[in-house]
Amino acid sequence: MRIVLITILFAMTTNCSSQEQDDKGRQKADNPYYSQTDTTHLDVSDAEWKKILPEDVYRVARKEGTERPFTGEYWDAETRGTYYCAVCGNKLFRSTAKFASSCGWPSFYEPVRPNSVNYKPDHSMGMSRIEVECARCDSHLGHIFDDGPEPTGKRFCMNSIVLDFEPDEE
Repeated sequence: MRIVLITILFAMTTNCSSQEQDDKGRQKADNPYYSQTDTTHLDVSDAEWKKILPEDVYRVARKEGTERPFTGEYWDAETRGTYYCAVCGNKLFRSTAKFASSCGWPSFYEPVRPNSVNYKPDHSMGMSRIEVECARCDSHLGHIFDDGPEPTGKRFCMNSIVLDFEPDEE
């Protein structure tokens, strides 16, 4: 009986993992705007993004939401590679600019290129901050602060849910 139960639990866990991978693959396949090479600015309606994006990605990217600290996939990741916008595929950050900030979100000291992201004032929640958006699709990524490491002194505090990651090839 115990072996049967363990086998069933293993099968359920394996199926869940496959489903998560399938969902991420379908998200890209169902998104005609996703490209890791095109840098052309997109002008897509909110209604269109809502149809294309998973609900959790839409909430953060298009409605300026925030994932809870220490819950995102990349907050403590150390694998070398490149981070892209999960909404449009725009190249955003290299893992070589990532650092452990202990804030609970993935943090970087600089984008991969100056025009990868845009900045705008954010006075929500009774605070004065600078919002960071994807320069290609205008999706909310997170905020930038002046308490990062050298050489820039900046901390790009990003939401994992709006990042895609491609590891470097060995």
